[in-house]
Order: sequence, then C-alpha cells, then structure tokens
Amino acid sequence: MDGEPKKTSRKPRADSIRNREKLLEAAAEIFSAGGPDASLEAVAKTAGVGIGTLYRHFPTRESLFQAVYAREVDELVTLAETFCAESNDPVAALRRWMHASVRMVARKRGMLTALAPSTDGSAEFFAERSARLRKAVADLMQRGIDAGRLRGDVPPEEVMRAFLAICYMQQGDGWQATVTRLLDVFVDGLAVTTAAPD
Repeated sequence: MDGEPKKTSRKPRADSIRNREKLLEAAAEIFSAGGPDASLEAVAKTAGVGIGTLYRHFPTRESLFQAVYAREVDELVTLAETFCAESNDPVAALRRWMHASVRMVARKRGMLTALAPSTDGSAEFFAERSARLRKAVADLMQRGIDAGRLRGDVPPEEVMRAFLAICYMQQGDGWQATVTRLLDVFVDGLAVTTAAPD
C-alpha cells in the first residue's frame, strides 16, 4: 500500500565496520602472544573500544575466535593465490607460505589457551577452513610439480599433516624460530634437486 513505509536493508555504519576491523586486528595481536594477558579485556583495550563494543560485534568468545581464524585463513588462501600467480620460484613460494602459516598457528594456539572456546558445533566451521588450506597447499604444490621443482609423490594432505605436526610438537619460548627452521628442512626435502653430471 502507498501509505506503508518501505523496508530497507541498512548497511553497517562506517565506524562500526572500523571497530570490527580494529577488534580483529587487536585479537590477532593479543592472542598470538598468548599467556595470562591474552584476555577479551586486553583485546578491547588494544582496539581502543569498550568491552561492550566487543560483545556487540562478537557476543561469545567462540564467535571472536572463529572470526579471527576465518580471517587468517582468508589471508593465507589469498597469499597462496598471489604466490602462484607471481612467484617464479615455486619452492620459495611454498616456503614463504609456510612461514606465514606459522603465524596463524601461533595465533590459534594463543586463542585456544586464552579463550578456551567450546568446540561444540564448530566441526563444520573448522572442516571448511581446513579444506581451503589444503586446496591452497595443493595449488602451490601443483605449480612446483608442473615446473619440475617439487616432488609429485607427496600428497597435499600429507604435506599439511607434516606441517601441523612440526608446528604443534614445539613448545616454550622461541618455538616459532625452531618451527621455521624445521619447515625449511622439510621444504628442502620436497624440492627436486638436479643431479650433478658424472
């Protein structure tokens, strides 16, 4: 009817979008450090907003965890696509991608410790993100295989399994440096070396 107001879908306000981005960036920073200081209050303080603003965007601890993790996965998938398109060295591309992925693992470990999110109902969420990461690795590996630079007898699933095993077997201060060094050795093992002529 002419006299009835039309329903319109309201776009989020610009300051609301900015606050959400600041919260995600702050959460990634705070949780990557882990420890007792990695709290929701610390996230809000680092983002420069009140705790109420945090809860308006992320009403539960798990929702914040999932939003940060989903953002990390999005960035890693985009990074893999960029490396595939731009890098002339597929071995270096895989190595750089794994180094970037270590930072994601650090943040995930910190979030698990600080937030202790419930995993109930999250299986599908994590399965979808894991599938995207495996696809990113598969694309990087395939580019190296096609170029004759990476072995073709190690499936992407096994590469990801080895990557996670290396990341999670290390504990204590300085674990990221140790993991990065071990990943370099792992990538060297995946690379195809040209035999020296007799």
